[in-house]
Amino acid sequence: MKDIDPRELSADEWDELKYPRPETNDFDQVVEEAISRRGFLGGVLAFGSGAAVMGVGNLMSSTSAQAQAASRFAFTPIGIATDFTVHVPEGYAWSTVARWGDPLTSGGNGFDPASGHDAETAQHIFGENTDGMWLFKVDGREVIAVNHEYANLKTNLPASDGVPQSADDVLMLQRIQGVTIMEVAPKDGGGYEIVVDSPMNRRIDHNTPMRFAGPAAGHDLLKTDADPEGMAPLGTMNNCGSGPTPWGTYLTCEENFNGYFGSTDPEAALPDDFDRYGIGHDGWGYDYHKFDARFDISKNPAEPRRQGWVTEIDPSDPTSTPVKRTALGRFKHENTAVTLAPDGRVVVYMGDDERGEYLYKFVSNGVYTPGGATDHLLDDGTLFVAKFHADGTGEWLALTPETTGMDAAEILIFTRMAASAAGGTTMDRPEWVQVNPLAAEGYAALTNNKNRGVQPNAGGDPTPVNGPNPREANNYGQIVRWFPANDDHGTAAFRWDLFVMAGNPVTAEGAYKGSANVNPGNMFNSPDGMMFDSAGLVWIQTDGDDSNEGEFEGMGNNQMLVGDPVSGQIERFLTGPNGSEVTGLCWSADRKTMFVGIQHPGGSFPDGEGLPRSSVIAVWREDGGLVG
Repeated sequence: MKDIDPRELSADEWDELKYPRPETNDFDQVVEEAISRRGFLGGVLAFGSGAAVMGVGNLMSSTSAQAQAASRFAFTPIGIATDFTVHVPEGYAWSTVARWGDPLTSGGNGFDPASGHDAETAQHIFGENTDGMWLFKVDGREVIAVNHEYANLKTNLPASDGVPQSADDVLMLQRIQGVTIMEVAPKDGGGYEIVVDSPMNRRIDHNTPMRFAGPAAGHDLLKTDADPEGMAPLGTMNNCGSGPTPWGTYLTCEENFNGYFGSTDPEAALPDDFDRYGIGHDGWGYDYHKFDARFDISKNPAEPRRQGWVTEIDPSDPTSTPVKRTALGRFKHENTAVTLAPDGRVVVYMGDDERGEYLYKFVSNGVYTPGGATDHLLDDGTLFVAKFHADGTGEWLALTPETTGMDAAEILIFTRMAASAAGGTTMDRPEWVQVNPLAAEGYAALTNNKNRGVQPNAGGDPTPVNGPNPREANNYGQIVRWFPANDDHGTAAFRWDLFVMAGNPVTAEGAYKGSANVNPGNMFNSPDGMMFDSAGLVWIQTDGDDSNEGEFEGMGNNQMLVGDPVSGQIERFLTGPNGSEVTGLCWSADRKTMFVGIQHPGGSFPDGEGLPRSSVIAVWREDGGLVG
């Protein structure tokens, strides 16, 4: 273990290295509670799968389904790529909008392409490792809110091989993460650029003052010496996916927050809840705890509970205080998908991105009225966990004191334990969740799970092969879809199917070839980001193995595909540079430009020299047509 550099590991690999799961699973319970692998997968392979065709009892060939509808894609699909740049279809063009280090204000001109920047400059520049984002129209301006998930330590601290040496190093890392709010505008020749010194431009980082709201606000478990009322947390961190609200605010999601904390006392006793959330004496290499006591769990054991929430930001008001909405629960949030029930209640779907964790939704008690008060809507309601049944039905189980044995605040602070107690279905790493704007259906990207049917999750819950997670040791991932009863996202009952099972139809065997709407020309692994456009097409972004070898041969770099929920057709639209994840998607106000995130690229993207710089790019049609 001492020879493994934690900075070289993904968040999942680091969690499993530090907090190994039991090596055996209860296969009696697998047999009792799950669909038999032979029966379920045999049905899938015999009948095919695809959009609206793969539910149990509703199986048909996606090939025949696709033949019933002409393609709605306005592009010629592209092949794989293995190089260090971006590729888009013929008739489309792309350019960079914002790179790590680009100035947001006149104080941000201190970025060095060879060495990066210092803590002072970090306050004034576009952050690193872009992720979820959304564009808002504010008084005629186009304003993008974009997450910065984490910092590449060796890239940010090249002189010390990625090891922080001082409090200034830590402060720089804290400031380069979080969220950027920036005004953008069209530029000559196509694409967009940052409006430097716009009054809308703002950085929100690991030290930004915030407030708690909702049932857990002010709870003893959230109180610290610096905040004895438990109402004024600092910072938002590991900001992964996101989502807009109907009232024009931005929900940013805190995912792998546990890696920022550590202990200067390796013998310090830790609270029982830390194991389930992966919080321990050693950090993930950030070393915040060595220079900033707030992150030292031997001194501030309540501080990690102040992270792992959904934070609401008003992009229209640069002076506003971000709000951590505790009613939405605390876990490793991937993103939020906000929609409305027919009666006006607000529904928020969310996934917990760790192997064997859960899919959630929140339903407000209050009703959204355009132009009315909204501050209460995400503070008063019920949190649910998804339960999928083998017959293609499911239900949302309410997390209440009666179903969990926990009080209302504990359910929200220790949501993972509450979901286990209520009996939710363990999932293959729920990443982005989205809702079709043209039909009553929700989608969740289950990116992969090498532990499916092999090991329990972090809480010891079995992870048997089951309906929405039908493959043992699943390295490819799938997208599950559900249809709420009576077309009402506020109801408890739903039907479900699988929109696609990613796989390799060339080198893999059996179910690992993927579903029938995966073929040698469009194959991919690890679906992650998802977004619907105005035509009801679902855009799928990947964050998987881009080695192009072995079981991933023929898949090339990570990519963005588009899927048709009606026909099941899926085609490749964009490929990212080798080493990168393609993540985050939104559109300009006129829908003629799409903005796409390129995170942790390899080589020296996008400039061809110097440090690799995560970026937001613009993509547009050369004929000026709509792209979403």
